[in-house]
Amino acid sequence: MSYPGYPPSGGYPAFPGYPPTGQESVYPPAGQYSYPAVPGVYPPAGGGTYPAAPPSAGYPEAAGYPAPGGFPGVPQAGGMPPYPGAPAGPGFGVPPAGPGFGGYPQPPAQSYAGGGPAQIPVGYAGGQAPSPMPGPPAAMIQSTQGTVQAAPNFDAGRDAEILRKAMKGFGTDEQAIINVVANRSNDQRQKIKAAFKTMYGKDLIKDLKSELSGNVEELILALFMPSTYYDAWSLRHAMKGAGTQERVLIEILCTRTNQEIREIVNCYKSEFGRDLEQDIRADTSGHFERLLISMCQGNRDENQTVDYQKAQEDAQRLYQAGEGKLGTDESCFNMVLASRSFPQLKATVEAYSRIANRDLLSSIDREFSGNVERGLKTILQCALNRPAFFAERLYYSMKGAGTDDSTLIRIIVTRSEIDLVQIKQMFTQMYQKTLATMIASDTSGDYRRLLLAIVGQ
Repeated sequence: MSYPGYPPSGGYPAFPGYPPTGQESVYPPAGQYSYPAVPGVYPPAGGGTYPAAPPSAGYPEAAGYPAPGGFPGVPQAGGMPPYPGAPAGPGFGVPPAGPGFGGYPQPPAQSYAGGGPAQIPVGYAGGQAPSPMPGPPAAMIQSTQGTVQAAPNFDAGRDAEILRKAMKGFGTDEQAIINVVANRSNDQRQKIKAAFKTMYGKDLIKDLKSELSGNVEELILALFMPSTYYDAWSLRHAMKGAGTQERVLIEILCTRTNQEIREIVNCYKSEFGRDLEQDIRADTSGHFERLLISMCQGNRDENQTVDYQKAQEDAQRLYQAGEGKLGTDESCFNMVLASRSFPQLKATVEAYSRIANRDLLSSIDREFSGNVERGLKTILQCALNRPAFFAERLYYSMKGAGTDDSTLIRIIVTRSEIDLVQIKQMFTQMYQKTLATMIASDTSGDYRRLLLAIVGQ
């Protein structure tokens, strides 16, 4: 699929055949598509099913990860592309003109979590990330933005009083709770919890649990968890009991910054008295286990400067480890994707499409399967366009019969102060409907009202 935001416009040195566009791939090979240049964004590829990407776009990723050829903007094997949107021709460095990947919206230079000194601290303060490519013009630099901001004139005691009144007596005033919770930052919610205990000698979370139930309870409790704790709790929950929720492990460990991962590892130990790495080893195996252990180190290179020579060498190395030989050298893929910075991986993907005449995502689809395939693709998708990855996860959490409420809640809560604005834009471009519209049709009651209050219209 093509990833929006994939090939950057004018930001990359001319890689003439680089961006493939295709199903699981992100960029069309050179000359395959000419993408129009989107100001401040990566040029999208020439024609596509997807509308032009909003300022911050990403590659969508299906909850299950799209099948080969499913990612917009990524060239397909050999031909590269069912996804329009891959730039072609002049190569990276020369932006074509046009709205976006033909099918994938192109995000403007997005913040790379994980690239650069831990830009997003524990609390997921919607951080501003440096431009992924040091060389690109200022137009490519754009910070991400959350839909939830810290409330001005904040008074923790007043909010604690409002919540106490909402839960006191017969019945519960859910709307009063929603008005407070949806309009305070995570840091402010922690202060409300402390004020509530000081003022009333009671635990706010216990009171909320006694008054609420179902999905709205899960959502409100998630909003009151400190950001790092919520990630650590989600990982513990994914491995606790029978079975393992591998997609949760991938979604968290393959998308967070180094600082976030280190804080998660420490929190997991202090809160649950367990070693995250040991739990992963006990619950996973093979190449997937090794990939997650690599992610747990929180040691990805975060230098924002791209070494194009190294990108070329890595692309050649990956080709020789997969498409260029009988069998697959999985450790080579693990080494490159687990250690290189996200901007460096983006350049590598572009170089690979020129060498292999297919995009790296589609090659991974051909060489791997199962959870390790999903994990490797998630890393590349975040390098190419993180908001699109989360937009795709949200879409598949609601698509079809039933709703994967835990995934819906987790992504809305964890991205609400980081890049939910860009995720919403990508969602609209990728699926021709707004995130709010899909949430409204898939949920109901106070659960729907609180989700929509966080997402905004």
